[in-house]
This record gives sequence, structure tokens and C-alpha cells, in this order.
Amino acid sequence: MSVLDAFMAPFECKSFRARNRFAMAPMSRYFAPNGILADASIDYYRRRIEGGIGTVITEAVAIDRVESVAADTVPRFWGAEALAAWDKVRADVHAAGGAIVPQLWHVGGCEDFNFPDSPHAPLESPSGIVGPDVQGGRVMSEQDIADVIASFARGAADAKRIGCDAVELHGAHGYLFDQFFWELTNRRTDRYGGPDIADRVRFTVEVIEAVRQAVGPDYAIIFRISQWKTYMYEAKIAHNPQEMERWLLPLADAGVDIFHCSDRRFWEPTFAESDLNLAGWAKKVTGKATITVGSVGLDRDLMADFVEGESVPSLKSLNELARRFDRGDFDMVAVGRALLSDPQWLEKVQSGRISELKPYSRDLMMETLY
Repeated sequence: MSVLDAFMAPFECKSFRARNRFAMAPMSRYFAPNGILADASIDYYRRRIEGGIGTVITEAVAIDRVESVAADTVPRFWGAEALAAWDKVRADVHAAGGAIVPQLWHVGGCEDFNFPDSPHAPLESPSGIVGPDVQGGRVMSEQDIADVIASFARGAADAKRIGCDAVELHGAHGYLFDQFFWELTNRRTDRYGGPDIADRVRFTVEVIEAVRQAVGPDYAIIFRISQWKTYMYEAKIAHNPQEMERWLLPLADAGVDIFHCSDRRFWEPTFAESDLNLAGWAKKVTGKATITVGSVGLDRDLMADFVEGESVPSLKSLNELARRFDRGDFDMVAVGRALLSDPQWLEKVQSGRISELKPYSRDLMMETLY
């Protein structure tokens, strides 16, 4: 009997129906010349479903606003050619028995540290900053904000039109939504800013409302959140459960069905008074389903890998994952690097072939679509 047996039960939320509780976490791969997904990516996503995972959440994809991404190898989710490629991915994933969810992305003012010299349109952000004393993007006008809202709605409508099972909005890790949330990057004095997180959620609420109108009441909307930002690990949006309520409840009321909650290490508590992680707290305060993610199946977090190079598979964290799942802290789990290094990760763990698991190497992220 495997520690992961409980995760093999199906999950359903509106249009989103998954054969088990495991999802491939979104991981940017940059194999899309001029924004068009490479053919190898179709096989890449299908192989994870063939290895037993129930759902693919795609790498972050660009909405139809040129200011939304900072590298020209990020896949687009707009235009006939790009959507035709994604439709092929969708068909292959479905044929293999899986569900697929595109993750719509706007980076705000964040340059791409993987490709600092990549050509791109000038970026935009709430207040022209992306961190403490870090400039990034021009300040968005209210017309810019309206145009971005409409762009997300079009992307979500396209996801539904081509047959994807749900849509996810990337609201984590210091990108556009997060820049509106965070008090250090949102210094606006109009209706999209304010001293409290309840004030700074207005932009996101309007995006979610527009997406809900575009896809209808029965299509699942997933929203990804985090406290930490890339290279700003100790950052906090919510410093206590009360602030978390003021942050997440308006998003739930606007139409979010599932919160995808990104911790660097899923086993670490969000607040001192409880061992609940971000997914556990999000479920507690909103009552919505949650997905947990963060170093699942490995011995350390992503940023350590960039320095030290390789992570070893770890069953210790899987026992903790099962404990929290049995307690009801979250409904699904997203697996990133462990699944990137080994498409058969779940199959091997389930069958006890632990010695066959392949370690994650940072070289895998940029050099191959294995």
C-alpha cells in the first residue's frame, strides 16, 4: 500500500474533472519561438499524463497584450497559430485520460532573469516598481488596467472554446496581480490602491468578474497565490489570518473556485499560531477547494537548486503531504521539479520503485523537454 493511495480518488469542480488529485505544476520552459509552442511540448505534456498524473496545469502563457511577458519564447495563448498548437496539446492530454488547465500570465514590471536580453515590449506595473527600491515597468493608467482586464477575459474564453477543462490566473510570485496586492509595489492613490489589502484587491476582483462573465457560471476558475516573491522569500501579503480573509474572500466572492497555493516548502506553516500551510489557510478562510504546491517529493526548495544543482527524491515529505491531505487541508497537490525530472514519478512512487526515481537537476529546466 502506497502513502499516496488516498490521492488517487477523482476530483470534480464544475467543468474541471480530474481522475486523481495530482497535477503537474506550471513551470516556464521557454520552448516557444516567437510565442508558438514547439511540437516537442505536446509530447512533453502528454508523457506526464501517461505517467499517471491526472491534470496538466500548463507553463505560464501570455495573454494578448504585448506588455504581458518579458521573453519572446514564452508561449502565447492568443492568435490562430498559437491556439492551434495548444489545441493539439489539449487533444493529446485528453486522449491520454488527463485534464488540462492553461495558466494565463502577465508579468507586470518583472524582467525575465532567465532571458534578460530577450526582445519584448515595454513592461507595465501598478506603480512602476516591482520590489523595495526596484524599478519595473511604466505606471499603468486606468485605461491600461481596463485593457488588461479585457485581455484576461479573452484568454479565458479561448481556453473554454478550445476545450480546456478550466483556466488558471497566475496571481503569485511577484507578477502583475501580486504587484497590485503587495503594499510595497502598489502605491497607487486611485481606486486600485490603498492602505489595506482589501483596497488593493480591486484590480484582481475586476479581472475575475470579467473572466467569470466570459466563461459562464459552470466553468472552473483557479487562482494561484503565494506570499513569497522570486528572490524576496520573506515577503508577506497577509501577516495574519484576518488579513488573509480580507485578501482572499473578495476573490472567492468574485468567482474563484479553487485557490492554487504556492509555498516554497509545503510543510512550513504560514502563521505562527498553526501548522497550516497556505493551502490550509486559504481553504479555512474561504471554504473553497485548494491545491498545495512547494517542493513536493524533493529534499529542498527550487531556489536552492539554482545554487546547488540537484535535488534528491524524498519520501519523508510525502508522508507529511499525506498527513495534511487526510486532515483535509487541501484537495489537490501540484508536483513540479520531481515530475519535470521523471514523467513516471507518480507511477514509480505508487509501485514502490523508489530507487528508480530520477533526481532533479537545474539543467533540466532550461535544456530539455524530456
